[in-house]
Amino acid sequence: MVVASSVKLKRSVARVAMAVAVLSSAVSSQAAIAEAQSIALPGLRAFPESLTSTADGTLFIGRLGDGGIVRANSRSADVAVFVPSGASETRSILGVLADERANTLWACSNDLSALGGPSGSGDSRSALTGFDLRTGAAKRSVPLPGPHAFCNDIAVDARGAIYVTDSAGPSILRFLAGASRFEVFASSPLFSPPQGGFGLDGIAFGLDGNVYVTTYTAGGLFRVDVKGGRADRVTQLHSATPLTRPDALRMLGENSFLLVEGSGSLDRVDVNGDAFAAAPIRGGFREPTSVTRVGSTAWVSEGQLSFFFDRSRKSQSPSLPFRVYAVPLNKGQSQ
Repeated sequence: MVVASSVKLKRSVARVAMAVAVLSSAVSSQAAIAEAQSIALPGLRAFPESLTSTADGTLFIGRLGDGGIVRANSRSADVAVFVPSGASETRSILGVLADERANTLWACSNDLSALGGPSGSGDSRSALTGFDLRTGAAKRSVPLPGPHAFCNDIAVDARGAIYVTDSAGPSILRFLAGASRFEVFASSPLFSPPQGGFGLDGIAFGLDGNVYVTTYTAGGLFRVDVKGGRADRVTQLHSATPLTRPDALRMLGENSFLLVEGSGSLDRVDVNGDAFAAAPIRGGFREPTSVTRVGSTAWVSEGQLSFFFDRSRKSQSPSLPFRVYAVPLNKGQSQ
């Protein structure tokens, strides 16, 4: 009886040990997968504000703190500075857009040197700057109209016209192919930034051909109807659940978008008439700033921008290194 009990005990211990080993291996594998699902960015003050991607899975990330643009391989996680800080007289880089048809990487540049962003001796006005998508060589720079404009995010239409949101004003601006300056595409008091806050932010075209934009501080989502290539009615879309600091907006499918909220989540937004519903895909991000889609994966930048903009946090340090994260989209989320 004693021998039998001893054998049973040894077998039980062995089974427990095996289960612990399997569990430990699984946990280690999950940790390794989680680590492989993110890419560390160079720069102690990178503060990534926007990212974009090309069809082959290459990611481009604009750095608000250190300036310049980083290029990363979403498959191998290889990363390097693609556009150096200060190239073509750029300052802090916000919105970025890879326009493969025009072989151009567009970037929003703003002078945030007063907050610790990169400074230079060149023009300090807000500008849309284009770089060669293959080499990173500067192609052109177009200043935004007005002395206090703030270029934030970028979209392109089927004809190659570029649209940018001006976070300091009430207008969406458009730069037509072959033009030398911006024109006002759509303007509305609904877009005006509140005192001490940011206005227009994310921008994307829907499959319906209309333009959709977010307002950051006010937490708004709007549709701008497009008829004959011109802006028509501006409609604020409504939801039972308000958005908190909605930032980047990227088209996902018919009447649906990917959206990041600065409060910490990546959402799927479905538009139905003049209403929308936002469903979290993943939360827990530290102040996410942008999203781009590569196949069935969404990549999210973790900006931690309060450490840059909030003077009360200047003595504190963000979590380093700055990272972009891969979020798998299930079938329902990716269509």
